[in-house]
Amino acid sequence: MNCPSTTKTPRHPNTSHCGNGSSTCLCASGKQAETALPHLTSNHQKTFCWLVKGMDCPACSTKLEKSLSLIPGIQNAKVAFATEKLTVLTDPIPDIDVTIKQAAHNSGFSLQDLNTTKKNQEQGRMRAVLKRFFDDKDLMMMTALLCVAGLVSIIWPSFRTTAFSIATVWGLIPILQQAFRLAKNGSPFSIETLMGIAAIGALFLGESAESAMVLFLFMLGEQLESLAAGSARKGVKNLMALAQDEALLVRSDGQRRKVRAETLQKDDTIDVLPGSRMPADGVLLSTSASFDESALTGESLPVEHTKGEAVMAGILALGQVARVKVSSEPGHNTVDRIIKLIEEAEQNKAPVERFIDRFSRWYTPSILIFAALTATIPPLFLSQSPSEWIYRALTLLLIGCPCALVISTPAAVTSALSVASRLGILVKGGAALEKIGHASVIAFDKTGTLTQGRPTVHAIKAFNRYTPEQLLSFSAAIEVNSTHPLAHAIVAEYQKKQTTISSAQNIVNLPGSGIQGFVNQNKVAIISPRYGSDQIQANKANDALSALEKQGCTVAIILINDQLAGLIAFQDTIKEEAPIAISSLAQQGVHAIMLTGDNATAASAVAKQLNMDFKAGLLPDEKLKAIISLRQHSAIAMVGDGINDAPAMKQADVGIAMGNGSDIALETADCALIHNRVNALPELIALSRTTLSKIHQNIAIALGFKALFLITTLMGLTGLWLAVIADTGTMALVTANALRLLRFGHKKQRF
Repeated sequence: MNCPSTTKTPRHPNTSHCGNGSSTCLCASGKQAETALPHLTSNHQKTFCWLVKGMDCPACSTKLEKSLSLIPGIQNAKVAFATEKLTVLTDPIPDIDVTIKQAAHNSGFSLQDLNTTKKNQEQGRMRAVLKRFFDDKDLMMMTALLCVAGLVSIIWPSFRTTAFSIATVWGLIPILQQAFRLAKNGSPFSIETLMGIAAIGALFLGESAESAMVLFLFMLGEQLESLAAGSARKGVKNLMALAQDEALLVRSDGQRRKVRAETLQKDDTIDVLPGSRMPADGVLLSTSASFDESALTGESLPVEHTKGEAVMAGILALGQVARVKVSSEPGHNTVDRIIKLIEEAEQNKAPVERFIDRFSRWYTPSILIFAALTATIPPLFLSQSPSEWIYRALTLLLIGCPCALVISTPAAVTSALSVASRLGILVKGGAALEKIGHASVIAFDKTGTLTQGRPTVHAIKAFNRYTPEQLLSFSAAIEVNSTHPLAHAIVAEYQKKQTTISSAQNIVNLPGSGIQGFVNQNKVAIISPRYGSDQIQANKANDALSALEKQGCTVAIILINDQLAGLIAFQDTIKEEAPIAISSLAQQGVHAIMLTGDNATAASAVAKQLNMDFKAGLLPDEKLKAIISLRQHSAIAMVGDGINDAPAMKQADVGIAMGNGSDIALETADCALIHNRVNALPELIALSRTTLSKIHQNIAIALGFKALFLITTLMGLTGLWLAVIADTGTMALVTANALRLLRFGHKKQRF
């Protein structure tokens, strides 16, 4: 995977660059990442990208960011937990990448090249699980020492305490080292700190077996948490796996050469073999080709594309070789953009997630203070046994570990974002995910959102001895070279029945009114009705014109030799899934309204078919005012695809862009529908509401169990073993509940 790029990348197999013109990104592999000499821009900044290994939960990304931010010369460090990607913006300091790697290692993480783990991602799930456990040397050694201590306690009971103490000391070494590193890097109240204090305290109280078991269960819990995090990231990893490593470049002499996919440039010609994935976005040059788009859009059936149609990176070619002209810049194809948006999404936390983050900052210090008071007040003022209350205080430290609470929200959000990507929906963070579930009104643009955005010829009304076939032939002759959407509709309609188009001469565009030319010595003009009102009146065509407009058609008049010959009506077809989507939204209690710049007659016809309210004839600033007015009464989402929709989408609580929309609309939006189908909206709202429900359940589980065991600990009913099992169990329960979101949509009916 490459870093996104805004400039063309030179054809070099070993390096890639990314940035915004002000920095250079090194995403090379191995030693090359350390020795590469980047091109320095005016402000001499570099951007390094690595894959981070060892992150168990979203809180780990915050720890790493905080650790790296303390290094002099680092301007910005961002960790995307979903993609395990670290991006660091630095000043041009020699060997600063080595310093970054060492700092990450000191924080308990390792940095790898972005491409080195692809083979590991392809290995079997069970093999990966076993490898993870056996690669953890501390856990394996702790397991061995506990087994030995257990045997010693049976064979030589007098050495029982010594054997378990050795196991405890061994287990404490990596935990205390990590606690010290985190404290040094700005995180003094970590779970490692709490665990270390509890284990040391238990050891001094003579509870060596419990102390050793606590450390073992903690290490085991860390591995289980890491596995759960991997499951939550599975959908994103599957998406990253769609990136093709190689491509077949077709040279100017017709010869094919295998090249690295990231070296492809815009306008290159490539061949995509059956069974291979598209390495870049492109335009199909072959007459036709079939693709499996399920990985990106959720469409289960193969999709047939014809010459000139756009095809996305990551889709699978079927049946035959497809020749494609590359249309995307390096690092900016569909898969790259989706991954980039997912990485950026983690910075936009849900309000409830931000609250949990703030809560956890004072929660852990509060637990430490409460445990200290528990250990001192009863012995000093109530003449209680010091060892008994110190033991209870140590148990409180384990009960008070905030892990379950901290991961309750991000685990659910990460799972939901993974599910959304599988459904062909991009959600830019937890904030947007939460807001869409609260929206009670969704405003839609019409053209390209509720309709296909591709007008077709709906009807031809002929007058004065002409036939519809003649009018269509004349019209196609003068429109064949025009780029206007209505011209494309005329030519496409004619070519359904005929392949040869008559030639036309002296074709002239009439600015603001239409086009004219000569066909078989006849002067033919296609113009707007407003410029041919006299002809309409003279031929009593008003009723026919009104009838077509009431059907929601855009109408043009055809003049032959300056006499009315007919009317040609165009209609932008409503998307097949739109009525079901609007109906489903109504069942969810969401009101749909259409905001369009089209005339009221056309808008009314579409709104009537979809059974929804509408406001027509709106300019972009009027759409913006309509959103502001609607937002005063309820939370609102805006769905659109054009530049003119961007201001309204920005003003709405949630902006949703169609995947084929303008770049401005996609940048402005909080969500994007990759497959361009509005039937994903009910699924998105259901996913949001389900996610919010899981988050609330997780918070209740985490706080509920904490409160329960807090009471039982103070009553002396909970020991260290039970405390760590309860803490690990609560964390596992919360994570498992969040991972249930990954099953969302599997058994639901797809619209």
